[in-house]
Amino acid sequence: MNVTTARDGAWMETLAAHYERMRERYPLDRLLIPFDIDGTVLDMRRLVLSQLREFDAVHGTTLFAGVGIEDIVADERHVDELLPVLGVPEEERERVLGWCAGALWSQEAVLNAHKPYDGVMEVMRWFQIQPDVFVGLNTGRTEHIREATLGCLNMLGAEFKVQFDNDLLHMNPNGWNENVPAAKAEAVRRFREKGYRVFAMVDNEPSNLAAIAEADPDREIMLLHADTIFDSQRRALPTRSVAGNVYDITTLATEEALPRHVQFVWHGINDERNLRQFLASNVVWGEADVRIDPATEELTLRHDPFVPAPGARQADRLTLARVLSLVEGAGKSIKVDLKESGPVLRESLLALQDAGFDDSRVWLNADLKLLGREGFAALKEARPGAIIQCPVDSIAPILLALPDEGLSMLAELHGWGINRFSVNWRKPYVRRLIDLLDGAGYDLNIYNVPDLQGFLRAALLLPRSITSDFNFPQWHYFGRGSGAEGRYHEYALAAQAP
Repeated sequence: MNVTTARDGAWMETLAAHYERMRERYPLDRLLIPFDIDGTVLDMRRLVLSQLREFDAVHGTTLFAGVGIEDIVADERHVDELLPVLGVPEEERERVLGWCAGALWSQEAVLNAHKPYDGVMEVMRWFQIQPDVFVGLNTGRTEHIREATLGCLNMLGAEFKVQFDNDLLHMNPNGWNENVPAAKAEAVRRFREKGYRVFAMVDNEPSNLAAIAEADPDREIMLLHADTIFDSQRRALPTRSVAGNVYDITTLATEEALPRHVQFVWHGINDERNLRQFLASNVVWGEADVRIDPATEELTLRHDPFVPAPGARQADRLTLARVLSLVEGAGKSIKVDLKESGPVLRESLLALQDAGFDDSRVWLNADLKLLGREGFAALKEARPGAIIQCPVDSIAPILLALPDEGLSMLAELHGWGINRFSVNWRKPYVRRLIDLLDGAGYDLNIYNVPDLQGFLRAALLLPRSITSDFNFPQWHYFGRGSGAEGRYHEYALAAQAP
């Protein structure tokens, strides 16, 4: 058997290449990638563990105290084989098995205990946002839990903006766990009858992939083996299978395939090295933090306040005028983050005018408390066609706890001239806040996105814009680090060393 195994996520890279070939071969077709559910999308170990712990709680026992997810080495079909491994006394096993038989597939368990494998929802979302590409579900579950299955998966997928269609959910028409491989192959035929071209199938059971290979004489379906927990023999895998167990969006997504309507902003072009990186990149927008240098009274790029003690050498500091000249000359656009009010606001607007930027290439950002109503109104009056933005993390508790009041506050801010709101990617509430703002129809920027994985996950939510350090060595971008010291990625220093 010559199955390629890629535990580091490279199987996703292989999938991306196959998808590109199929799209080029069939540019007008509706392409479909079905996923198995249990053991492929959902980590069934978590369901088993939750029910074993529930058994202890209900029966007042400690049979499973100290059992962790790594101790669950069998899926929900083989709890009988798992109990001896966990050291459950023989006289207790029948009682545990009886409990699990009734509880594992209860509505409550299906809705509350199912958890997806890390990254799988992002992979599905990536394909769902590609033109004429669809994600299906091809499961061995039986029809009687169709509604619960669809409800559970759509609940889990909601925060990732993944939506599963009942028409693309194929379930086993036979009995529970009966003749599953044949049902999986039949699903491929059914999908084809509906007008979809199946270009890949992801499943954790080798026997299922073997059956699909038989139904694919043209060998166009990439067979992806989710190398998790499975029942059938590994040797059943077709030789053209590709195996892996890490759903890594960074090896699947490419810069060229990013959503075109999302604007990307290179954060903190406040020094020569980061400025050069930005100017040499494909990123259109660069963000400059502007303050007045008390030593020179010039508009200077600096994130942190100036302190009495000398900081960087004067020669290392960039003036706003110089940066605007370089950015305009490169045909790029500028995001000015006003770190001070008063003279900084007035002088920045004059500098933009002198540099020749029209409103379509200007973005102005400031904190609400810094500028207030009058400051934002001044920005709007001077640059009516520009992006005018403020972060809203300070009012996030109100937005989430009292959404009606929070949205009224946003409407008032919009009246000040603010036409884009910004949220911090690293806050635990960020996805809920994004849903709220998006649902209200506001343009949204996500900032403080530190690495490529976070960047891609943010991009999948399709905000209006993303501000990031662009510290992505995988794409040969070496922006500033996200730490307080603004350190560069080690690869950037090595690449640029004299």
